[in-house]
Amino acid sequence: MDDRAATNREKERTARLSVASNTLLVVLKLAVGLAIGSVAIVAEAAHSGIDLVAAVIAYFAVRASARPPDAEHAFGHGSYEDLSGLVEGALILVAAIVIVYEAAGKLLTGSEGFEPGALGAGVVVMALSAGVNWYVSGRLMRVAKRTESIALESDAWHLQTDVYTSLGVFVGLVALYLTGIVALDALIAIAVAVVILKAGVDLVRRASGNLVDRRLPEDEEARIRTIIDAHGDNIAEFHDLRTRRSGPDRFVDLHLCVARTLTVEESHALADRLESEIEGALPRCSATIHVEPCSGSCDACGTFCTVRAGPPGE
Repeated sequence: MDDRAATNREKERTARLSVASNTLLVVLKLAVGLAIGSVAIVAEAAHSGIDLVAAVIAYFAVRASARPPDAEHAFGHGSYEDLSGLVEGALILVAAIVIVYEAAGKLLTGSEGFEPGALGAGVVVMALSAGVNWYVSGRLMRVAKRTESIALESDAWHLQTDVYTSLGVFVGLVALYLTGIVALDALIAIAVAVVILKAGVDLVRRASGNLVDRRLPEDEEARIRTIIDAHGDNIAEFHDLRTRRSGPDRFVDLHLCVARTLTVEESHALADRLESEIEGALPRCSATIHVEPCSGSCDACGTFCTVRAGPPGE
C-alpha cells in the first residue's frame, strides 16, 4: 500500500508539472502570435491550450483513479484515466478543425495583420516551446511507463506532438523570413492541424478500447496461460479466460477444471496459488478463479481424474 501511495504521489507531481509548463507556453505563444499576426503561432497557442486542458484533465484523472475501491466502485476507479484519454483525444480533434478553419481564412485574406519584421520573437518562442515540451514530455513518459498510467502517457504524447509541431513552425518561420512568402504561415498551421488530428484519432481509439473492456494484449494473456500450464499435474484444463483493463488496473477471471479427487481445501489452495502467481506476473492485477470438478468425459480431461489422486504437489 505504501508503494502504491508513493506511485500516486509521483504521478500527481508529474501531472502538476505539465499543467504549469503548458500554462506558461499558452501565454507566451498567444501573446507573440497576436502581436505579429501569425496564424501559425496562434495555432500553436491553441495546440498548447488543448495540451493545458488535457494536462488538467490528466491531473484530476490521476487523483481520481488513485482512490481505493468502494461500495459504488467495487473494481476501483481506474477507468477515470481511460475516460480522460478519450476526452483529451476529442479535444485534439476539435482543435485541429478550428486551426484548419482559421488557417483557411488566413489564406483568403492574405497578409492582413501580419508583421514579418517581428518574426524573431516567434522564432524564439517556438524554440523555447520545443525545448520545454521535450523535457516535460520525456519526464511524463518515463513516469507513465513505470506506473502504467494512460492519463500521463496521453499527456506525454500530446507534448511530444507539440515538440514536433513547434519545430515545424520554427522552421517555417525561418523560411518565411528568408522567402517573404506570407502564405507559408497558413500552410504551416494546416500542417500542424494534420499532425495533431492523427494524434487525436489514435488517442480516442486507444482510450475507447479500454472503456469497452477490450482484452489484455496477447503477450500478457500468454503469461497467464504459461502460469496455469506450469501446474498441469493438478489441472485438467481451463476455459472462459476473460481479461480486461481499467486504467492501470488489470482484471483476470477464468474457470479451472481440477481432479475430482481433490478436496475443497486443496482446490481452494490451488486456486489461491494461481491467483497469486498471476497477480505477481502482471502489474496491478486482480485475478479471480472459479474451480470446477473434472467430469472425466471431455477430450481435454481424458483419463485425468482416474489417474490423478492425492493433494496438489504430489
